[in-house]
Amino acid sequence: MPTGRRHAGGYTLTKPVYFIGFMGAGKTSVSQYLALTLGLASLDADEYLELLEDRVIADIFAEDGEDAFRDLETRYLKEISERSPRLIGCGGGVVKRAQNVRIMKEHGYVVYLGVTADEAAARIPNTDSRPLFKNLDVARKTVAEREPLYEAAADVYVSTTGREVPEIADEVRDRLLESGVLVKES
Repeated sequence: MPTGRRHAGGYTLTKPVYFIGFMGAGKTSVSQYLALTLGLASLDADEYLELLEDRVIADIFAEDGEDAFRDLETRYLKEISERSPRLIGCGGGVVKRAQNVRIMKEHGYVVYLGVTADEAAARIPNTDSRPLFKNLDVARKTVAEREPLYEAAADVYVSTTGREVPEIADEVRDRLLESGVLVKES
């Protein structure tokens, strides 16, 4: 398992931190904000997958189907997890496979960023790039179906509804410090 490493911002992660939740919850925004403000490494798992596959997720879904995408998601999650600790924004459906949850739990700490489907819809400017966000009713149903999976996978829950990224990030930072996953260098 990777060990913590000193960063320029004066903070160290003792293990990877995975951000889970429905699309539009702020997983990428919060992890990137924390990375910038604390001097930590971050990575968006979906962007990483798209880069290595040289295709966008919507095309993978359309051409190969959801199962093929989930296979790739699991493969790259495992790869990312074996690197030095970083903040990792995961895809909204990462919890649909028990294997992914096991990978996250074995390697790191899981932060569930909660959001309602209505707020997610307001935050996402272009739902065309989101293959599983067909309309608001479908999104509400998906959130309801995934909520127990997110809760079961999470080490900590942070609500994002009605909140801005800096406020959410401050709460996540405090929770990570309390848990010992984030350490302030002396």
